[in-house]
Amino acid sequence: MFFSSHFIVSSNLIQISRVKLWFRFNSSVSSLKVTWRKDVKLDQAIQNDKKWRLCAKVVKEVLNEPGQTIPLHYLDKRRERMCLNIRIQTFLDSYPGLFDTYLNRIRPKSEPVPFLRPSEKLLHFLEEEKRINLENEPLIVEKLCKLLLMSKNKVISADKLVHVKREFGFPNDFMVNLVPKYPNYIRLVGSPGEGKSFLELVSWEPEFAKSVIEKRADEESRSIGIKVRPSFDVKLPQGFFLKKEMREWTRDWMELPYISPYEDISSLEQSSPEMEKRMVGVFHELLSMSLYKRVPVPILGKFSVDFRFSNAFSSVFTRHSGIFYLSLKGGIETAMLREAYNGDELVDKDDPFLRIKDKFVELLAVGQRERDERLKLEKEIVREDIESMAMMNKSEFHRGDVKDLDE
Repeated sequence: MFFSSHFIVSSNLIQISRVKLWFRFNSSVSSLKVTWRKDVKLDQAIQNDKKWRLCAKVVKEVLNEPGQTIPLHYLDKRRERMCLNIRIQTFLDSYPGLFDTYLNRIRPKSEPVPFLRPSEKLLHFLEEEKRINLENEPLIVEKLCKLLLMSKNKVISADKLVHVKREFGFPNDFMVNLVPKYPNYIRLVGSPGEGKSFLELVSWEPEFAKSVIEKRADEESRSIGIKVRPSFDVKLPQGFFLKKEMREWTRDWMELPYISPYEDISSLEQSSPEMEKRMVGVFHELLSMSLYKRVPVPILGKFSVDFRFSNAFSSVFTRHSGIFYLSLKGGIETAMLREAYNGDELVDKDDPFLRIKDKFVELLAVGQRERDERLKLEKEIVREDIESMAMMNKSEFHRGDVKDLDE
């Protein structure tokens, strides 16, 4: 009898405790505020990529043209769309080596005008890009499967996936040329670009359904011989402090079991603390899968329905400032994964798709070095011409003096 009554009392205490915890989470999650704080180094990481991203936009614009050629003044008219605040000729002077300029007629009887086409160096880079993508197709397929596994019905709009190809390192033609090669994993329904096409998951490998955090815990468990619980790596920036109420909320939230982004969450309530834990897990996984461990918030918002994000999902990035950073650089909110950066540099640079970016940056650097050497040579020639003329003038002056003396 004592055991029975003790069990009932304990059960009641547990229930009360759970209710208190539930009330603390659900009554305060919307009212708790974390002041946004600028992180100069993480903002700099975005700034570091500004130049090559701009160059990549211009290259893409030319490559998308029929025959991969375009009249220079046509491209100049598209500067606003490409967010290019200088004239195209100035851009070409600043980043030589990307394009060749030649004269051609827009119409048979029109006057020849300057056209642009990819340079040999750019064409060589594009071949290298194609080779790297081909060698790493299994990684691209795994990423696609993972995105579909996290989605509500294992189906995502093809147009949405095409829209995020740059963030996740997918090739430009992945939907047309890659997806049909892997019908055992993924299948395209409909035609991309029509708004009614979808990529659906057919099957997957068990390893695909493991998150970065779960893999990290497994590796640590094997290393120390003790089972490690999957958990987030929380690192508050230097000088950043949470108020007492927020510290308590974070402590309790961290104690909740980790919920994999690949688990079935149909039984979870949208406003529950478990759903918040799962949502943070999804964002962590998405940013981990992205090429630069960061994704603009508007792009993440396009997947709100697919991944069951709440309407106010962006507040997660400031509420969990030890896991994420919300950059406002360039007037665009960008969610960044703190653990992926050391200062303004990525910690892990072994991603094969990062080699594509490195090779493109190298192409830009080669062009700029050649330009600098050419300008240096031109200045040297001008300097030598000036010195030569000065010597000639000096010689003529002396000859004039001698002539005056003779007279």
